[in-house]
Amino acid sequence: MNNEILNRIKKRRTFAIISHPDAGKTTLTEKLLLYGGAIHLAGSVKGRKAARHATSDWMEIEKQRGISVTSSAMQFNYNGYSINILDTPGHQDFSEDTYRTLVAADSAVMLIDGAKGVEPQTIKLFHVCKMRNIPIFTFVNKMDRASKDPFELMEEIENVLGIRSCPINWPIGTMGNFKGVYHREDKNIEMYGKDQSHGANKAAAEFAPVESEQAKKYIGDSLHQQLMDEIDLLEGAGDPLDMQKVLTGDLTPMFFGSAINNFGVESFLDKFLEYTLSPMPRESDIGLIPVDSDQFSAFVFKIQANMDPAHRDRLAFVRICSGKFEAGMDAYHVQGDKNIRLAQPQQFMADERSSVTEAWPGDIIGLFDPGIFGLGDTLITGKPIFKYSGIPLFAPERFARISPEDSLKRKQFVRGVTQLSQEGAIQTFKQTDVGREELVCGVVGVLQFDVLKYRLKSEYNVDINFEHLPFRFVRWIQEKIDPEKLSLTSTTRIAKDIHDRPVLLFANDWSIHWATDNNKGLTLSDTAIR
Repeated sequence: MNNEILNRIKKRRTFAIISHPDAGKTTLTEKLLLYGGAIHLAGSVKGRKAARHATSDWMEIEKQRGISVTSSAMQFNYNGYSINILDTPGHQDFSEDTYRTLVAADSAVMLIDGAKGVEPQTIKLFHVCKMRNIPIFTFVNKMDRASKDPFELMEEIENVLGIRSCPINWPIGTMGNFKGVYHREDKNIEMYGKDQSHGANKAAAEFAPVESEQAKKYIGDSLHQQLMDEIDLLEGAGDPLDMQKVLTGDLTPMFFGSAINNFGVESFLDKFLEYTLSPMPRESDIGLIPVDSDQFSAFVFKIQANMDPAHRDRLAFVRICSGKFEAGMDAYHVQGDKNIRLAQPQQFMADERSSVTEAWPGDIIGLFDPGIFGLGDTLITGKPIFKYSGIPLFAPERFARISPEDSLKRKQFVRGVTQLSQEGAIQTFKQTDVGREELVCGVVGVLQFDVLKYRLKSEYNVDINFEHLPFRFVRWIQEKIDPEKLSLTSTTRIAKDIHDRPVLLFANDWSIHWATDNNKGLTLSDTAIR
């Protein structure tokens, strides 16, 4: 056991923030950075005319549309902790980027709009967390507006998501008359005051004992009596905080606040750091790899080209899993079967970078990628040689045949599409059964086509033609079999993915059933490992 590594690990937290679009996820991320001292003035996602934009939304198309279309990684220090935040896209069209990013997280913060409750994309992302056994912490946002009854929200979380909740604080006034929150552990109320800086600066917190005259005067007799009744109900019928249940995904600690007004953010951050886990062992093809091992190991969970348009570079985002990372060290690239030097490592604040000389399990670093890394690749030093579990590739649901408008720009087009496919921004398939090889692009949602078109134009100076195709499903063929000999419907097409694995493109469910029913031994999968 390496005591130096162990001490570093204890003070590290790596988590992702998940939510439905417009729940305030990017805003909460910014406020955590604000309280951590990583930024001094929070940008406004809503202020389209303002010069400032959300710190984590670094791509120009994100600033134009006011949505996150790609994950970003940010690191800052707070109260002795080194914190890595993974901000994920909320929009369902970019959910695959979120799925990949969750692989690098040790826990997740589930953000819920107090007025809307549990929404469809929240459900999808919650189940991804459950699949990975990630502890989930809930922050109910926008309490400065009229919201659902908090008991109703607790019931909704249990009925829709199948997880019990334990409120750590409790809202006072939910009908547009928000007065603050009651902190159950120390029996104080935190009084809500309208932030005059519109959320750009830290808000000063003001507390009072719940039974004090100051508290009663501030929230009023009626709300105070209601609060005392709700406290009694919570203590009698609510779930106690059981960290073992939190860690197994059976219970979620629940917090209430208003990220846009900075209310409840700091108290949430303090409790979250107290409750959540430091980096844990990771599963590999030889079993769990202990984090305090002397052997350095890491995996690539994201690749991003052209973060700096001036340099047209490509970075691999790497999650360190064990051992100590040092700038300039040599490591074995398992998938590439060769030793490489890990030079010029960087850490992030969205698109801003700084050089790093050392890093520890839980940290996210960026490595310059000359085109050798793939998603899910493993880096290690020494023995034994192993691979971390691969990152799943999910089946896209929208397809289009794409080509450059200007045939003279074919080279830039191929380079751009290849790089974006390697990033995971899109999936590409080569259709081989139409007499010629044609490039088919697959995405989860149609907004990804807009991003593809925008990025090819802005980063590669290529305009493209789209021909939307009728396919709705892609399935990977599991056996070593000649696809040309399969009995298929007339609307089914044969193709290969970026790794030359055979796939079938289907227009409907019926065609999938036809393929499996009429081809003995054929097994199809809607996921693959990169």
